[in-house]
Amino acid sequence: MVELLTPATLFKCLADETRARMTLLVAQEGELCVCELTTALDDSQPKISRHLAQLRSCGILAARRQGQWVYYRLHPDLPDWVPATLEGLLAANRHWLKPNVQRLERMRNRPERATACS
Repeated sequence: MVELLTPATLFKCLADETRARMTLLVAQEGELCVCELTTALDDSQPKISRHLAQLRSCGILAARRQGQWVYYRLHPDLPDWVPATLEGLLAANRHWLKPNVQRLERMRNRPERATACS
């Protein structure tokens, strides 16, 4: 599915503000779990999970389970232009994400990640 990702598909998947914020936060942080995204976006778990499912369906995000947590990261098989595009969007829009990043930084009891990610 990732090999079918086109600019139109990417931007269609990111056309929703919640999905755009989630994707840029994941690109910035490397990996986030649902609880971190609910805190950062100040939104409900069902809404966050629904958007994560859409981003996985588009091929933008991949998930891995570690104990009770499911972590989301950019799909490792994305074409090179996608992470480069996301980095450009992130660099130009850090002010837009600032409230989300601040909530994430204030989050207590953030889950710890294993050093080896698959």
